[in-house]
Amino acid sequence: MSRAKDIEAPPESDRFLEAPHPRETQALFGHARAEAQILDAYRAGRLPQAWIIGGREGVGKATLAWRFARFVLANPDPKSSAVQAATDLSVSPDHPAAKRIAALSHGDLLLVRREWDTKTKKHFTRIRADEVRRLIDLYRQAAGEGGWRVAILDSADDLNKESANALLKLIEEPPSRSLFLLVAHNPADLLPTIRSRARMLILEPLSTDDTVRALKQAGDPWSRMTEDDLRTAAERSHGSVRAAMRLLDGSGLSLARTLDGLLGRLPEVDWLAVHDLADTLTGREATENFETTITAVFDWIDATVRASAGAGAARLAPYAEVWEKIAASARDVETYNLDRRPLIMSIFADLAAATRTARS
Repeated sequence: MSRAKDIEAPPESDRFLEAPHPRETQALFGHARAEAQILDAYRAGRLPQAWIIGGREGVGKATLAWRFARFVLANPDPKSSAVQAATDLSVSPDHPAAKRIAALSHGDLLLVRREWDTKTKKHFTRIRADEVRRLIDLYRQAAGEGGWRVAILDSADDLNKESANALLKLIEEPPSRSLFLLVAHNPADLLPTIRSRARMLILEPLSTDDTVRALKQAGDPWSRMTEDDLRTAAERSHGSVRAAMRLLDGSGLSLARTLDGLLGRLPEVDWLAVHDLADTLTGREATENFETTITAVFDWIDATVRASAGAGAARLAPYAEVWEKIAASARDVETYNLDRRPLIMSIFADLAAATRTARS
């Protein structure tokens, strides 16, 4: 499939910036152990029919899910010599199954994700139940190529109550030779009944070196950037390629340094600078910078709590409270398309108050 910008098609909700889609990505960095677990289970004939691939956004969960799907659809017999001799889940991009998967035309694979709303010209904020129920049609049919039927759900965090229950009904009584791959940034937030029926595979953050390697293999514009910029973004991204790409996009690195200065002064607040920051984060074109800001705030809270671990629970409680408040407010801003400026102002007011309380 060509990229969305090259054809008359809506943008894909699971594609980030101009990076290759995970189904187009052949290389996987930093997760050899997780890949070996999958391969060992498949070879031994002990493959759970539902997997939750969890971990921080941008560490390679979707890339692993697509790699997993390609391998199973290209090698439907786990006892075959090819599977028994395999050292990882790689499949040649020239393999017929790999080509059809890249084009989203493989009859035994279905992708479930947030769809495009033709009325609002935006993606739906949640995966709707009807999108999950499409899986029923896939699993009612015999596998078109006599092998597996695979569903990738990216991401399970986007399920609402109705669609989560529809998914649960499917994985409670899975058809034979079916495979559900659920990408989840926060697996703990999934229904306990879904978690109990799936094997959990948590991916760790990437090393700085692996993050740099992943950025380079993503192609332009990242492959043309300086080693210093790539490494700076990788170090600040805490093992997330997506976070690193966000920093390298436009004024991302400059914004990160501005945030370092503002957060580093707490509990003192430079309100003029905060006002200027809030003004730059308005509008749809500032979405990536807004996400960079929220991520930087959470990273600062996390680092502050870790550095103050011996201070006692009472002193750390204000940071937990402000974390929850910011997370809920940020979700509301994005869901209801609210003005971001009041949120930015309240974030710094709340962080300043929390810092003063924690230090008193």
